[in-house]
Amino acid sequence: MVRLWCSSALRRKPHSTFKAFGSPRNLNRWVVRVLVLMVVSTTLVKLALVSRIQDPSETSGRNLLLIRPAVVDRSEKPERVAAEDGGRAGKILQDQSLVIPLIPSPLPVKRSSGGGQDLDEIWRKPRSDNYQKCIDRLHKEIRKGNVSANGYILIQANGGLNQMRTGVSDMVAIAKIMNAALVLPSSNDPSDAKSIFDWKHFIKALEGDIQVVESLPAQFARTRPFLTAPASWSKSIYYKGHMLALLKKHKVIKFIHTDSLLANNGFTFSIQRLRCRAMYNALHFVEKIKELGGVLVNRLRNNGQPYIALHLRYEKSILAFTGCSHNLSSSEGKELQRLRQRTRQWKKKRIRGEERRLHGECPMTPREAAVFLEAIGYPSPSTKIYIVAEEIYGHEGLRAFHAKYPNTYSLSTLATEEELKPFKRFHDQLAALDYIVALESDVFTYTFDGLTAKAIRGHRALEGFRKTISPDRRGFARLIDEFDKGKLGWEKFSSEVKKLHKNKIGAPQYREVGASPKSEEYFYANPYPGCVCDDYS
Repeated sequence: MVRLWCSSALRRKPHSTFKAFGSPRNLNRWVVRVLVLMVVSTTLVKLALVSRIQDPSETSGRNLLLIRPAVVDRSEKPERVAAEDGGRAGKILQDQSLVIPLIPSPLPVKRSSGGGQDLDEIWRKPRSDNYQKCIDRLHKEIRKGNVSANGYILIQANGGLNQMRTGVSDMVAIAKIMNAALVLPSSNDPSDAKSIFDWKHFIKALEGDIQVVESLPAQFARTRPFLTAPASWSKSIYYKGHMLALLKKHKVIKFIHTDSLLANNGFTFSIQRLRCRAMYNALHFVEKIKELGGVLVNRLRNNGQPYIALHLRYEKSILAFTGCSHNLSSSEGKELQRLRQRTRQWKKKRIRGEERRLHGECPMTPREAAVFLEAIGYPSPSTKIYIVAEEIYGHEGLRAFHAKYPNTYSLSTLATEEELKPFKRFHDQLAALDYIVALESDVFTYTFDGLTAKAIRGHRALEGFRKTISPDRRGFARLIDEFDKGKLGWEKFSSEVKKLHKNKIGAPQYREVGASPKSEEYFYANPYPGCVCDDYS
């Protein structure tokens, strides 16, 4: 109506148009009315346009992008894809980085593992946002170069790889407590410590803490060291008193064993941090071990898949030591018993194995380990697993495990004969390769809580609390027995196993203090507190 009136007014002659308005007062009223109409019309148009625009959250729910990034097939090795298409895959990945979504990106799609389990969740590491590694020495703790030592300590690096590592780390702390110089250790094993660890790096890394020498100085070269066996699980006062008096008297003493020398708790933070610096910053593997370890990790991840490292302790020696023979044949059980009888240092000769198993003191069998992983939610048969183990005992071997998880690797199947040749005769060097692969895994779990499992668990905690599942062997033995007897269906069994391990995935937890130092949680298995700090402390 306004349009018709305005057009007719414009068709008139100018003087007649102005005449139609009458007085100037009428003209002013007309202008005001036109302006009001224009404002109302503009508002109505804006409202109409806004109502037709989609809600961003609704659009993102439909997973729409103005430009869709290309998808690269990851079923083959990346280098092979790049070679076959002349570098097209690399170009696609570069192009993807230029795509800017103009609406919010959708949340990651939850992938099911077959039983309703979210695959992202079973691989995700536990929350540890407020925690960080704190093992650096403070400025006031730096050793003064002109401080003379009270004497020299020689050590025998006894035991396997992780006994050596933890023992040497304790000795570094003891040398600091006693203000002693540490002489580089020797070992009984033909794969001695100097062929496993980079000793030049060790000396350099600790020069701000203690004096480390490769051999005794000339004035003590002919000195016969005083041999002593320190009391296990001791605190600072023992080394500042009795042991320091011996050192000052003899000047050179030799510890004939190094494992479990220090208590887990009761030390200053500076000493606890030093233990961790020695263990994780100073004791580096030699270059050839690090290089092959890195190659093996890359092979396991060649198609972008995560992997589990499983420390499967089902060797003859560990079964004989624990007295466990569950699922073994009668003849195999008798063989283990004979081994117990022949081993002089094992004081208890007769053990009720089944009773120990129900108390959680036996290693899981290979079949139990496979059922455990499947119950936790790792899909069979697709999950990639690296087994850290020596020769599996028993006529069944790994048959039951491979039946559920055929995508399984070990050092002998992942590395070539040529690659393993330099390491073949040296047990502890092979163990060091296993250690690297286990440390770098997406998930680590174990069937028996031995020193290797403890060392890897603690190292993974220090490196950002990487996911580590600590089996409740007592609870699991009860559940799997009920499952095998038909008292529990699979869904109920799996649900109970998951519930049992909900809070056993390697999240930050204070180290447990026990009634005695030996019964406490092991320091190197859980370096918090001491080597891990949180924002609230």
